[in-house]
Amino acid sequence: MPAIQFKQLSEQALFVEFGSSINEQTQQQIQHAVTILQQQPFPGLIEIVPSYTNFCVYYDPFSVFKHLPVADTIAKRVQNYIEQLLKNQLTPTNTTRRIIEIPVFYGGEYGPDLQEVADYNKLTIDEVIRIHTSRDYLVYMLGFAPGFPYLGGLDARLITPRRATPRLEIAAGSVGIGGEQTGIYPFATPGGWQIIGRTLTPLFSLHNNPPTLLQAGDLVRFVAVKEEGSC
Repeated sequence: MPAIQFKQLSEQALFVEFGSSINEQTQQQIQHAVTILQQQPFPGLIEIVPSYTNFCVYYDPFSVFKHLPVADTIAKRVQNYIEQLLKNQLTPTNTTRRIIEIPVFYGGEYGPDLQEVADYNKLTIDEVIRIHTSRDYLVYMLGFAPGFPYLGGLDARLITPRRATPRLEIAAGSVGIGGEQTGIYPFATPGGWQIIGRTLTPLFSLHNNPPTLLQAGDLVRFVAVKEEGSC
């Protein structure tokens, strides 16, 4: 495993950092560590929240105080546990990722900014759609709203700045581009990303376990579809 940095965020949270560069290898190492910790949780562990280059561990300090070996602070007890747990773990290889296909209606009322993205990058609308659907995107993290995936791997030809004025409401299922990222809005929320399409695939449901369709480490493959009766 790489050198890991620890930082106490609060009396109930510890920040575990794997570096400062956003890349697939770091994401894989974080996901590997999170999986190990989920399989061998310490007493008092409440939640693990992975991000681009780190994850945060939330815990019950009273339970940690009661069950983990003595150290200077509660956070240090958690840190010692994680360090010992990951000490002899090898960096994962040959990881098999889930591939989730997301059908998307591009353009028109579903993608009001598709033309703007095309114009900004000096492409045609068909070229934007073809490029956007030509590769798989890695889910680095979930955030902003429940089930919102931050997807890495956007083709450089589609990089487009956020809108100068965010919209007060983005329709649920909207597929957007924000800078070097692409993502999907699970719910109707405010947002400033360029909206190029929309999917009917739900990304979050309390009736499912887990409630989010996508997990960090999954791959998303967008598939262009047309409405029945359209050309």
